[in-house]
Amino acid sequence: MRKSFNILKNITFIAFLCGGISFPPAIAAGSGKQQAMLSYADLADLVTASPLIIDARIKRVETIEIGGQTETQPMEKRVLVNARVSSLIRGQNGIAPTVSFLAGKTASAGQLRKEKHVLLFAKPAPRAGQIVLVSRNARQPWSEELNQTVRSIAAEVLQSDSPPAIMKVGDAFHSAGTVAGESETQIFLKTYSQAAISLSVIRRPGQTPRWGVSLGEIVDEAAAPPQRNTLLWYRLACSLPPRLPAEALQYLSLYDAQAAQRDYTLIMESLGSCGRTL
Repeated sequence: MRKSFNILKNITFIAFLCGGISFPPAIAAGSGKQQAMLSYADLADLVTASPLIIDARIKRVETIEIGGQTETQPMEKRVLVNARVSSLIRGQNGIAPTVSFLAGKTASAGQLRKEKHVLLFAKPAPRAGQIVLVSRNARQPWSEELNQTVRSIAAEVLQSDSPPAIMKVGDAFHSAGTVAGESETQIFLKTYSQAAISLSVIRRPGQTPRWGVSLGEIVDEAAAPPQRNTLLWYRLACSLPPRLPAEALQYLSLYDAQAAQRDYTLIMESLGSCGRTL
């Protein structure tokens, strides 16, 4: 069924929003068909970008025409989806029992009619009952594995002591110990929330180098590396540059800078690849 722009003018602002938002490359390509390929980092990108995460069932799919107000904005066909909310995984202020949204420009009505149960990653729209998907990957066919992973990430994000998003590397320091082969490197990270986070590498003669991450102002000598596929691991593996930037080493001697860079390489190799697939 088709409806004209005039009849559906109350949703045209959604199309404007969808066309005007830019997204990180990690979550800005693909479709729900790629669900099986999504990595932990792909899902963490979606969760952290989405004020609303909705478990929903698609009830109605319509092809509509929007635009055409000016010569530079030609009429185009889009797919309008109405879905019933089964549960709200993330969202502070609740949500209407049913929601509507515009699917991605490449989505087909036929494909969407086959997707009965979905997870939606979205932000609220000004009008009640309407949402804006955060990317072309923000509609994913539901599965138990996907549901559990998304809920686990969302729970970590919402914790009061949730690992902060990293903005850049701050200053690095290196000091040699009192005996040969003993040293410690500390690397401080800058975060968007200004919460403290630091990395440390400790070397002792005859022992395997040990590194860890500390959350808070105090550098914990007992700090350990984060487990893979946790929010803290994601924050580090997907945000840190491959090498220490020059400004992080500006207060160090050449020897200490080289040692700090060596220890940073140890950390990055331990973290492994971020694993984004999109």
